[in-house]
Amino acid sequence: MISARALFSLMVIACAALLGYGYYLQYYGGLEPFPLCILQRLAFVALLIIFLVAALHGPRGYGARVYAAIGLLMSIVGAAIAGRQVWLQHLPPDQVPQCGPGLEYMLDVLPLFEAVRMMLSGSGECAEVDWTFLGLSIAEWSLGWFVLLALGCLYLLLRPAQKRIFAADSNN
Repeated sequence: MISARALFSLMVIACAALLGYGYYLQYYGGLEPFPLCILQRLAFVALLIIFLVAALHGPRGYGARVYAAIGLLMSIVGAAIAGRQVWLQHLPPDQVPQCGPGLEYMLDVLPLFEAVRMMLSGSGECAEVDWTFLGLSIAEWSLGWFVLLALGCLYLLLRPAQKRIFAADSNN
């Protein structure tokens, strides 16, 4: 059975690799992230922080479950955001919403919650698919990774408690 610390560490590596590749695509691949992409990145950053703290802390039992529950909630939020973008990408062209204002403009002009609401509603630019790998868009890959991270958290939440075996007990 894999330890909580090891699984949290693997999930840290996954989040860091995903974020790194996203920045690579942005700065070296020339792909500008859309508002929903930026929210997905923020969800991956939040997960990376949660999993990193958990891996460094190395909790057992109840503590591991608390970190896993927080990670599960953030994974669900990220999956919902990615799912929204995947849905927009699969709309017929005549049903795609109009392109909205840019992210910087929204954050400068609108109150924060209104800007986030507009970002979550998505726009025509979020429906564009500029990159695919194995036939899946970035949003679809993102959704898949959020689901995998959620499954890792569920595993930690639902697995039976590990029995502690001390060296002194094995000699008796």
